[in-house]
Amino acid sequence: MINDNTTAGLLIVVPTLNSFHLLPRLYTSLQCQTWSDWKLLFIDGPSSAEHRRWLDHCCGHDSRCHWIEQSRDDSGIFGAMNQGFSMARSTDWILFWGSDDLAATTDALAAVMSKASRQADLVICQGRYLDAATGQLARRSIFSQPCVLDSKAFRSALRWGSTPPHQATLFGPGARRRLSHYSAAFRLSADLDYFLQLSSFSDLTVQCLDIELVHMDNAGVSGKQTRRRLAEVHRAYSRAFGRLWFLSFLSRYFHRILSLFRPFS
Repeated sequence: MINDNTTAGLLIVVPTLNSFHLLPRLYTSLQCQTWSDWKLLFIDGPSSAEHRRWLDHCCGHDSRCHWIEQSRDDSGIFGAMNQGFSMARSTDWILFWGSDDLAATTDALAAVMSKASRQADLVICQGRYLDAATGQLARRSIFSQPCVLDSKAFRSALRWGSTPPHQATLFGPGARRRLSHYSAAFRLSADLDYFLQLSSFSDLTVQCLDIELVHMDNAGVSGKQTRRRLAEVHRAYSRAFGRLWFLSFLSRYFHRILSLFRPFS
């Protein structure tokens, strides 16, 4: 754990692999935040010496930043994120970002942390995707209008194709007590499977906020392995809903098409 004490904070976990050319943008977006009680944990795969020199430099100049090597027993991005689950203090929120993500505004964390309820197990915000070719803001990711969902309503939203972006979701202590790992059976869609499995707990509380928290790149590895991703989405829905998996599958991609027509502003 990092600086264990009883004060709740935010641990931002970032899996990395030779991505030091992207990380300054992410780090700068955090340095500029008006709310400063965050910790940044890089979990690094077998990266180059140049990449690790950048990590050493960053962590040496900011006590809020740390990095550790990724365990060989926890491979892939979600394996690194599983390590992140174990590094948070018992009272902390966890936010999982990629190397190419960044805070949407300078007061994004302040807005979220001022409204996040400690009774919530998940706090789901909004994100915006960045077009990799142009660098311009593209479609918005919205899971729900502002509200508080019980487990039944959360599962229903998932059943009908809505999916929270994990980059815009704060994982609270309650969520981690119920389910503290992503399934190793999924390389690209473990986040969808996690939310589906978590929704089976009858006492779950999910808070949805109308706050744009993160800007996300839309050209990650999952976008380049379409066939595998579709197969994993199918498997996740089958695991949760059995023979009715196809209703969720079709609804999911219907939502994706609709999102292309949402206003960018």
